[in-house]
Amino acid sequence: MHRGDLAVLCTHLPFLLIKAGLCVANRIYKACANVRSHIRNTNTLSSTSAPTLYICSLQANSLKHLHSSYYISLLSSSQAYAQGLMGPVFVLLLLICVCNSEDRLTPAKPHSVGDRLISNGGIFALGFFSPKNSSANSYVGIWYHNIPERTYVWVANRDSPITGSSPGKFVLTTSSDLVLLDSKGSTLWTTMNNITTEATGAAAILLDSGNLVIRLPNGTDIWQSFHHPTDTILPNMSLQLSNNNNLSTHLVAWRAPDDPSTSDYSLGGDSSFQILVWNRTMPYWRRAALDGVLVFAMYQSKSGPIMSQTIVNRGGEFYLTYTVSDGSASMRMILHYTGMVKLLAWNSNSLSWDVFFERPGSSCDRYASCGPFGYCDATEAVATCKCLDGFESVGLDFSLGCQRKKEIRCGQGDSFITLLNMKTPDKFLYIRNRSFDQCAEECSRNCSCTAYAYANLSNLGVTVDQSRCLVWMGELVDTEKRGDGLGENLYLRIPSSSVNKKTGALKIALPVMASLLIIMCICLVWIRKSRGKDQTKAPMNYAVPEQLGNSDVLYDQNSEFLWISFNDIIAATDGFSDSNVLGKGGFGIVYKVT
Repeated sequence: MHRGDLAVLCTHLPFLLIKAGLCVANRIYKACANVRSHIRNTNTLSSTSAPTLYICSLQANSLKHLHSSYYISLLSSSQAYAQGLMGPVFVLLLLICVCNSEDRLTPAKPHSVGDRLISNGGIFALGFFSPKNSSANSYVGIWYHNIPERTYVWVANRDSPITGSSPGKFVLTTSSDLVLLDSKGSTLWTTMNNITTEATGAAAILLDSGNLVIRLPNGTDIWQSFHHPTDTILPNMSLQLSNNNNLSTHLVAWRAPDDPSTSDYSLGGDSSFQILVWNRTMPYWRRAALDGVLVFAMYQSKSGPIMSQTIVNRGGEFYLTYTVSDGSASMRMILHYTGMVKLLAWNSNSLSWDVFFERPGSSCDRYASCGPFGYCDATEAVATCKCLDGFESVGLDFSLGCQRKKEIRCGQGDSFITLLNMKTPDKFLYIRNRSFDQCAEECSRNCSCTAYAYANLSNLGVTVDQSRCLVWMGELVDTEKRGDGLGENLYLRIPSSSVNKKTGALKIALPVMASLLIIMCICLVWIRKSRGKDQTKAPMNYAVPEQLGNSDVLYDQNSEFLWISFNDIIAATDGFSDSNVLGKGGFGIVYKVT
């Protein structure tokens, strides 16, 4: 290493940094002075010595705005050339990156293109970006900083990009609002917190959770990006399904892989705690209504950690959230631009995202794909549309669904059959404060009710109404037989004649089968007895060659067959006359008897 190179770098660095507008020139000068002193006192360094890394002690304990994981590094010029970098340029870029890599934004320090916020643990970054195939537009977004594949989790101005090459500014105002300005000073995006008084000391902070918050000096967060998601749910982020005003938070998919603008696909919840994906205003996929299972899905990653999705009740407001265990891989749930809901985990070996879950899983998993009164049977090797019990298909492709084989006649003793492990249909009536029997009564006394389902919600922390009674007053749509065991019982109304026919058939079939069994038993006993008697009967008459010459009578042996004498055979064949020969074969001559 050449001592002169390092001395020159340390001498000129403060001036380079001042020219670049950096605030830490004085401290860098002092730190580099220590390095120069070290070089003067060291006679063992040479250009042939092993590569040596010199560190100027600029850490978070001396500069509060620098994170402790970042250091100012000086390399010998020979190392810089070996890496294809000029020493001064490399150091300057590193210093610029470090000094502008804070985790917070203040009113006194707006951000421009090239500036970044880095979360305290270096997990997430915020800054300006342009999609790969859309360099004409730029956005402000948040992405994973510790993952080599650029993956965006939040975009501020997704429908108001900065166009052309004109620079923009991302600022925190004195009224504690984040504002994105174009080159002309026009507002492209803002948080609109509507705080009338100045909040001295407020800052926008990027957390290691990926959440960007506006925090007051007293620790109160008056705005956070988690409450305004784009297409991604991160661990410990809550997606509001429903509140007291029947409002919910929605994910909206990107329009294309390189276009973060809003598409036609959105994901959210409704007042019945269902999670749906819409294509514009039409449902595209639906998760069943909330039941008594608090954690409704768990996934075991390849490395072992557990991820759990949970419906959380917070004072009557319900949220979807998921958590991951300590040490697990980075995970995210997204609404893909194709309308698919995907749970992804980062694979550090393949350096790619593994898909752990995606819905809809098949074509018949899409909303109402099997039509009214049809259901998707996910227990089959290939998910298939089928008709509910008591129904038959209207067409071959299930586009028109199914219809009843026999119509229900009100007041004639209609009954309910239990369908196990089902995804409850859509378009139900939610009846509160009912027991199971009361829920069944609600449906049975109403001739328009086609089905009902019941669940206990006590383990969700609901203190007022711990039951969930669902009744359906018309068609049953978007039903599924679950293959994962997470379904519930659906009680389907069928005509009494269907039950009577089944019962009558059983009443007829059982006696007939019993009678047949009795008759078969009697026959078997008779046959066995008959075989026993046969053994005591007269022996069968059969011819023995040695005896034929000595006797004209066939030998008698146990048999039921009639025996005849040899003289009778001679008489019947006319003395074995050739005129009585019928033919010859492998067993001799065959004679006709008269």
